[in-house]
Amino acid sequence: MNETNRVYLYDTTLRDGAQTSGVDFTVADKIAIAQELDALGIDYVEGGWPGANPTDNAFFADPPKLPRAIFTAFGMTRRPGHSASNDPGLSALLNSPAKAVCIVGKTWDFHVDVALAIPRDENLTLIADSIREIKARGREPLFDAEHFFDGYKANPDYALSCVQAAYEAGARWVVLCDTNGGTLPHEVEAIVTEVAKRIPGSHLGIHTHNDTENAVSNSLAAVRAGVRLVQGTLNGLGERCGNANLLSLIPSLSVKMGFDVGISKEGMGRLVHISRMLDERLNRTPNRHAAYVGESAFAHKGGLHVSAVEKDPASYEHVDPSLVGNRRHVLVSDQAGRSNILARLREVGVNVDPKDDRVGQLVDLVKQKEYEGFAFDGAEASFELLARRALGEVPDYFRLAAFRVLDERRWNAKGELVTMSEATTKVEVPGPNGPDNVMTVAEGNGPVNALDQALRKALIPVYPALEGMRLVDYKVRILNAQDGTKAVTRVMIETADRHGHRWATVGVSANVIDASFNALSDSITYCLYRSGAAIDSTKAA
Repeated sequence: MNETNRVYLYDTTLRDGAQTSGVDFTVADKIAIAQELDALGIDYVEGGWPGANPTDNAFFADPPKLPRAIFTAFGMTRRPGHSASNDPGLSALLNSPAKAVCIVGKTWDFHVDVALAIPRDENLTLIADSIREIKARGREPLFDAEHFFDGYKANPDYALSCVQAAYEAGARWVVLCDTNGGTLPHEVEAIVTEVAKRIPGSHLGIHTHNDTENAVSNSLAAVRAGVRLVQGTLNGLGERCGNANLLSLIPSLSVKMGFDVGISKEGMGRLVHISRMLDERLNRTPNRHAAYVGESAFAHKGGLHVSAVEKDPASYEHVDPSLVGNRRHVLVSDQAGRSNILARLREVGVNVDPKDDRVGQLVDLVKQKEYEGFAFDGAEASFELLARRALGEVPDYFRLAAFRVLDERRWNAKGELVTMSEATTKVEVPGPNGPDNVMTVAEGNGPVNALDQALRKALIPVYPALEGMRLVDYKVRILNAQDGTKAVTRVMIETADRHGHRWATVGVSANVIDASFNALSDSITYCLYRSGAAIDSTKAA
């Protein structure tokens, strides 16, 4: 591999992205996103700041296995008055399971004078001591040079001395941060060019914010000037106006500029999926006009434009949409979709002849479902079931005859206010003499939990594969808020089995409990199908 052509990718969605207004990651969110990033081929996945909050503590206590990415912890340099080996904050980072540690430090003399209120030389010592300690403890050290560009403009010699102290102490990467997002591309390129005279580009990184809508441009300018590590977030999440969007940077660096970013062709084709998966987890409406991955990124309106696109798409599309997992969308006569469906079928292991008439029927079915409010990009298990049912591959493991859910809010004997849910289900399951009607009742801490318990009480005697299956996440989105309490809702459920495998399903209905049941039913069916369960009436009581 030509190292001069290799640009490394560092994702900070789980930490910097969590500072977005309205974003609040759960531990389950962090696990799922980290695994998606690893599967994509991201080099560094920053998990958060150990010791900063209970969510990060829980995540670092039992982090997901990342076969490819380097799991990274974020923190700050040692504090004045503490040695690197005894600093509480640095110790929390080094006691975590992270393979790399990224620390942030001051590089603007104004902040050293006012915020830290210490001699400027002492700040250099804090930086160097912290990097040496991280390296001595067998971790890969990275240094985020906070407000570097503002510091350089104010006092270039001091800003350079800060990053040089980190590099000479052994930092693998020295990351130049445009912390307030106010620097413009021509400034970034000029300043990085000067820094690269002191620190080789093979050890330089860039971290940009989007306050002037230039985060991606600034990152590309820095790469042109020599840096070989780019930090960013999925969908450009981040405080204020966000960070550099990795989903725009990846194809721009690879397809447009010819750099090796470590992402395979298959990974590149998953960019749309990852973008929408993140939005689904956060209950955010996807940005239709997002570059590369937005629904409208390759949309064409009627008239002469459409005719020209059909004859010569390269004239109107800057890249082939399929490279990033997107598709061409002709607004007046949408003929797209078949190849997209076939690609998604291949992803889930469904092999079908492209000429099979059922493929066209499936395309129409998916479009109809999405019109009704279903979203399959964040619920691949439901999509696979939809496809396999259309192809006649999914058995009817059970059939719901009826269900009822009751909620009760009351004071218990201890004077505590409690809310309990009770679900009653009537389910047809295989029996020795044909289908048996099984009625079960179960309680839960919510209606979905109660439904889940009641269903499994009926099904586990027949299907032991459901033992150990558990719900790990549940999200509701209102699809037509203008209808108020009558609005249609979409429910996303994430489930895990005893082996740690996870899958997501979706349900849509004007009734939130009904939508929840639909997603839950798909989740149970998917578990049975993937486990190879057979309909065996001899197991029924």
